[in-house]
Amino acid sequence: MPIPSAILTLVLGMILVLGGLWIGQNINLLPVDASVNAPIYDELFRVLFSIGTILFVGIVGLVVFSLVRFRRKAGQIGDGIALEGNLPLEIFWTAVPAIVVLFVGLFSYDIYERMGGMVPLGHGGHGESQATEERVWGGIGTAGAMQASSEMTVSPLPVEVTAMQFAFLFHYPDGDIISGELHVPSGRPISLKMEAKDVIHAFWVPEFRLKQDIIPGQPTLLNFTPTRPGRYPVVCAELCGPYHGGMRSTVVVESADDYDAWFQANRKLPVSEA
Repeated sequence: MPIPSAILTLVLGMILVLGGLWIGQNINLLPVDASVNAPIYDELFRVLFSIGTILFVGIVGLVVFSLVRFRRKAGQIGDGIALEGNLPLEIFWTAVPAIVVLFVGLFSYDIYERMGGMVPLGHGGHGESQATEERVWGGIGTAGAMQASSEMTVSPLPVEVTAMQFAFLFHYPDGDIISGELHVPSGRPISLKMEAKDVIHAFWVPEFRLKQDIIPGQPTLLNFTPTRPGRYPVVCAELCGPYHGGMRSTVVVESADDYDAWFQANRKLPVSEA
């Protein structure tokens, strides 16, 4: 007894969806996560990866099936039957993409909000008076971490970032340290105030899942909390000139004790202590 095509299509569709969900949840193509932001962003990636896998396998499978099932038979010289006006099918292929696009849009907005993209300015410890004197653009940050730090009285570590052709410079106002590497303690919120001196640059740390454009004349805040000690690349992700490919630096995430040792060894002593 042949299996009805409707039941066979339903079973294959369920296998396709379950297989896509399994691949999206169990195959990780991203680098190690090293910030509070990373697991939040990875949720969006897994959803998009599952949807992409389902669409790719489904469309390729349907094309291969059609090529084999409806191939020209021996002695067949005419065209196939002209089919048109299938209203249920037209509703199906219009409604499904619309639902998928709407879901991805709403889920992406939720992820962006949870990563701090909708946080109003005024956080970061760079000084309220300075914030009121000049307009500061808000980059993505971690709203939950910054709010938790204020409740736990853990002040964010302020760092000023200068991007120029073709280097990043990091200035620590507390110790008046200027460094070519970004040193940060693990588990403490970091507040970067970034500015570009010449052209548009971008501050990108793949392991933090953060990428923020830096536009000349637009000082921009970027908040994050590193979670995994290690050395990670800082990459300029905007084509900024002939040596753009060499505009790289390193962010060093250290334990609190190691960071304090680095800070004490490099800070400039006040005149009274020198």
